[in-house]
This record gives sequence, C-alpha cells and structure tokens, in this order.
Amino acid sequence: MPFDWDKLRLFQVVASAGSFTEGARRLHLSQPALSRQIIALEEALGAKLFHRHARGLALTNEGEQLYRTTDGMADEIERTRMAIESTRNRPTGEIRLTTTVSFGSTWLSRNLAAFAQLYPDIRVSLNLRDEEIDLARHEADCAIRFHKPHQADLIQRPLVAIRHHLCASHAYLAQHGEPQRPQDLAGHRLIAYGPEAPAYLKSINWALDLGHDGPSREPALAINNSFGVLQAVEAGAGIAALPSYLIAFSDKVKRILPQSHGAVFQTYFVYPSELKGSVRVAALRDFLVARMTPAGMGEA
Repeated sequence: MPFDWDKLRLFQVVASAGSFTEGARRLHLSQPALSRQIIALEEALGAKLFHRHARGLALTNEGEQLYRTTDGMADEIERTRMAIESTRNRPTGEIRLTTTVSFGSTWLSRNLAAFAQLYPDIRVSLNLRDEEIDLARHEADCAIRFHKPHQADLIQRPLVAIRHHLCASHAYLAQHGEPQRPQDLAGHRLIAYGPEAPAYLKSINWALDLGHDGPSREPALAINNSFGVLQAVEAGAGIAALPSYLIAFSDKVKRILPQSHGAVFQTYFVYPSELKGSVRVAALRDFLVARMTPAGMGEA
C-alpha cells in the first residue's frame, strides 16, 4: 500500500515537536484532527509510531525508522525550495533551438557566445537543418524561421527582415569585370538555388531574370543551401544573391549592383504556447531581438 504523503508530513512535524499539542500549533490544526491522522497512518503501516505518556510522546522503534526517512525528506525538500528560490530570477536549464544551416553555422553560432556569457546557467542545444522540424511534436523547444510559421498555435515574435544582395568574390571580379547594369549579368556566371532547396529560398533566384525580358537565364551552378552558395562565391565560381549576414561574415566577397534590391525574408522566433512562461526562452527571445537588428545583420 503506498504511503500517504500528507500523513507522512504530519507525522514528521509531530515527531519533531514531541507532542500533539505543539504539532497541532505548528500545523494550524486541531489536536483531535491531527491525532486521527496519525492513528490512520499507524493503521495503514500496521505499526505503532509513538509511545504516548503524560509528558508527551516518544518514538517507537518503527517510529524512529520512519522519522529518519521523513526528516531527511523534509531537509531535501527545503534544500530544493531554497534552490528554486535562489534561481527564480536567474534563467537555468536547456533550450533546444533549431534554425537553418547557413544562419545557425555563421551568425547565430558566433553570437551565442555572448548569450552564454550573459546566461551561464542556460545550456543551448543547436539543431541545424534546412528542413523544418515540428515544434508541436517537441522535436525542439524553439526555432528561428525565415518565413511566417504555418502553425497557428505557435507563439511568433517577429525579428529582423533579412535582405539579399548580389555579390561576387574579388578574384572573380578582377578576372571577369564588375557588372555595372543588370543587363550586364548576361555575360557572367550566375549561381542559383537549385530545385532541391526549400521552397522559401527559391525566390532568391530573382537574379536570373534581372535586367532580362526573355526566359530566365540558366545558372552555371545550382546549390540548395545558402552556406554552400557562399563557399562557391568565395571560390570565384560566379555571382549569386546572398543574405546580408553571410556577406558580412566573409571578407572575400563584394556587393555588386547595389541599386538592385533582392529578396527580403522576415524572420521569426517561434515556440509552443506551453513555453510562454519559460524564463530561459524569454531570455533567448529578448537576446535575439536586441542582436538581430539591420546593423547586426550587416545592413549598416
């Protein structure tokens, strides 16, 4: 038969007090009500816990065994209460965060170092993939998304709008010349996002039609990941549209045709409604809001 935790708590107080009178005072109960609870506990255990005499109570052998256990429980509970009290306003615990490979492996990973300094008791587990994982199924706690989330039950905090710009490596421009007009792109190698790229990335391929009225230009190279596109551009493979945070990340590329504005992605910090009151999630959200500004994304 399982123990009744409420009765064990009452027993611990009475044993500590040494009398039903003092125990009832500490518990704000009447003495008869307290006595009935202890008798019920003794019946459930099949053992007497107290010797009752005129000067108060004395523990039986069984009572001493139970008191050692319940007193240890009370101490552990008090230590836990004090630990909770001391960390009430200090975020602790783990956050499982997911976002895209390119953003997570560059801007985010670098900035999480500052987050770790601000919140040393929070452990961040970063899951990078271009395919979205389901927060509702608890595959992660929160996410940074590059489009408005489809799930209506997620809390959505808008972050910064990330812009894309045409760019090329210094070595490529030295060899092939820098285009001065959108029409000049016809004589250059273009890098595009391939058919395997997530649907929201394909709008970045606007450069294939820029300054051109006919069918879309054929790219010289197609890659399904922004970070892969950056590597190709840095290596001199051609011209591509890259997000501002990746261009700022590299000292090997240069923006070209600055008057031509490309795709813009509104970013969001999203998490399930059951984490609405999480102090650690709120800490990460506020950190991202403060850091993910146009200047912070390389738009200065």
